[in-house]
Amino acid sequence: MSSAPRWFNALGKAYNDVEKSSIYQLATTDSFDKPHVRSHVHRAFLTPPSYLAIPLLLTTTDVRSPKVAQIAYSNTVELSWWIEGSSDQFRITGRARVIPAPEYAPKLVSANDDGCTAIASLDKESFNWEAKRQEVFENISRHIRAGFCAPVPGSVLNGGYDEQNDWVDTVENQRDARTDEEKKNTAKAFGNFALIVIEPFEVDWVQMGVTPNRRTRFRREGDAWEEQVIVP
Repeated sequence: MSSAPRWFNALGKAYNDVEKSSIYQLATTDSFDKPHVRSHVHRAFLTPPSYLAIPLLLTTTDVRSPKVAQIAYSNTVELSWWIEGSSDQFRITGRARVIPAPEYAPKLVSANDDGCTAIASLDKESFNWEAKRQEVFENISRHIRAGFCAPVPGSVLNGGYDEQNDWVDTVENQRDARTDEEKKNTAKAFGNFALIVIEPFEVDWVQMGVTPNRRTRFRREGDAWEEQVIVP
């Protein structure tokens, strides 16, 4: 069984050693093949027991956001992760799956859900995606949870920014919700909350903290990674 790839060891070390390094840019394409990119907060790594060489990246989204339909159209995504403190850039190309609330799941199966070998292995092992979704939801801040109670992302604010004054400011996790209103808001937020799981198949790692700079491309064949040194 293959072990963790070298790029992942380097990424894990940089991520753990450098504070405030959890933001990356995630790009998707829509049904007109138009690209869309936005910043995402990295939430967790997940390594399937059967595929130690294929670590997965977890981030989150609102199930109502356009990117969910984009991933359903084409599950090939790319992210760019710049680690300021170590001057490392990781461009990770992979296939993504959205993990929504169970009632949404049948509607969000990607039309191109192939190529997700490691993700599929977790399905076969009866991995509890709903428990993972709840775990990540519980660990985000009360203010971020409140965002999942807001109107549909990208919809028009007819009342301007002042309309936001009437929105919920904070949402408790399921354990701490006490009043009926708190429980209602928590349930609404959790219902709109979804994971995005990214399974890499190509990684471009640029080391700008060394002179001369180094650049290595990793391409996955099965569960093994081929390395190629390329010009920075």
